[in-house]
This record gives sequence, structure tokens and C-alpha cells, in this order.
Amino acid sequence: MSEKCEWLHTQLEQLRMVKYPFSLETLPKNGIYFFYQEGENWGHGENNPRIVRVGTSKDGNFQSRIAEHYLIDESKMNFNAHKPAPHERSIFRKNIGRALLNKRKDNYLNIWELDLTSHKAREEHQTKRDIEKEKKIESEITQLLRNNFYFKYIELDSQTPRMGKTGLESALIGTLAQCPLCKASKDWLGKYSSKPQISEGKLWLIQHLKAKPITEQDRETIARAITFLRRTRYTLRSKCQDEL
Repeated sequence: MSEKCEWLHTQLEQLRMVKYPFSLETLPKNGIYFFYQEGENWGHGENNPRIVRVGTSKDGNFQSRIAEHYLIDESKMNFNAHKPAPHERSIFRKNIGRALLNKRKDNYLNIWELDLTSHKAREEHQTKRDIEKEKKIESEITQLLRNNFYFKYIELDSQTPRMGKTGLESALIGTLAQCPLCKASKDWLGKYSSKPQISEGKLWLIQHLKAKPITEQDRETIARAITFLRRTRYTLRSKCQDEL
């Protein structure tokens, strides 16, 4: 398993790290993203950054998924008891909020844990919420993501091979989660998560941790995607910069 994890990390070293601020228009419409976090290194020698989250989206929604994580549309901070908060649109944000609240032993974690994605749920629990407190937490999450998290990605157009228990996303997560060499640092925020899958692990993920690792066919898919990205998107971007 460690060999596959090292291979994956090494292959992705060929790609550029995307850091905030960035233009959503430079990102693909479909693909798989790999998040890295400041201070988290792999276990395969030297201090190279390790992947802390893998994710994808439904067809055509890659850019909007990244936008939800980073809260690119800051007007979404104008939520109230009747409108969903940013962490209800991004499980990544919700998981970071869980860790922040649990680290502080803040009882508001019980409210944060509620699933308020539906209008019915928001109406049912509206009197329990402190919207101003939630906005402060959301702002803190946004700053953490923008300052301490970076990502890389590969383009994959078809949704079926990407998502679900048999998709590449789950195999990637299983490969990373089961690697015996890659471990969370002693200061990793995820250690404070209220979810044992995160606090006892090393990824900001709960699902697919025990999935079968990447196959030889998966390796070919990843390698092809990286080669395509370097030959097309990167080359085009460099050409545009030269013309400027």
C-alpha cells in the first residue's frame, strides 16, 4: 500500500499547486482534486507535502465545488436561520468547523452537527442557532482554507469512473488512508475532530477509507490525465503569459 501511496504523491508532484487567490475559470469543469495542508508532510522521505483530502463533483460542477470550499462568493455569508450556511454546502468546511469547536470544548458543536441542508430542518431548529456565532466560525474556516490549504487536480470528464464506491475517488482515498507511512503531524487540526474516522486517521474524510486501493488501470488513468494536463492546460497558460 505504501508503494502505491508514494507513486500517487510522486506523480502529482508534476502538477502545479493551486493557492488562493485563483481564478475559477482556470479550473476544469470535471475532475478530481487533491488538497494539501500547511505543516502536513508525507511519510516517504524528505518533507514533501501529503494529501489530506480527495474530492470530486457531479458533472460540470468542479468549479462550483471548489468555490464552495473557499467561499469564493462571499455573499453567501449573508445567511440566516432560513438560508443555508456555507458549511451546509461543503462537508469539508463542516469538518473543519467540527474540529475547531471540539478543540475549544465548545458546546455549540451540538448545533453545528445538525444537518440543516433542508428548509424543513432549518425551520425546525432555528431557535437553537446563534447565527452571529456561526458567521464568526465560518469566517475563521474561510481564512484557514485560504491561508493553509492548497490543491492540485486532474481532469476526468465522465462522472461514472470518478464517483461512488467503485470510482477512482474511492480508490484514491483507500490508497491514502491505508498507507502505514503517511501520518498526521502532532499538531494536525483534524486530531480534534468529533468524528473518529478523522481524529484517529489522517484525512479530512469519513467515507471510502477502507476502499480497495488504486489498480494498474487506475495508474494508467492518472498518468494519462497528468500528461494531458501538462501538455494542454499548462502549455496554453504559459503561452498566454508570454504573449502578455
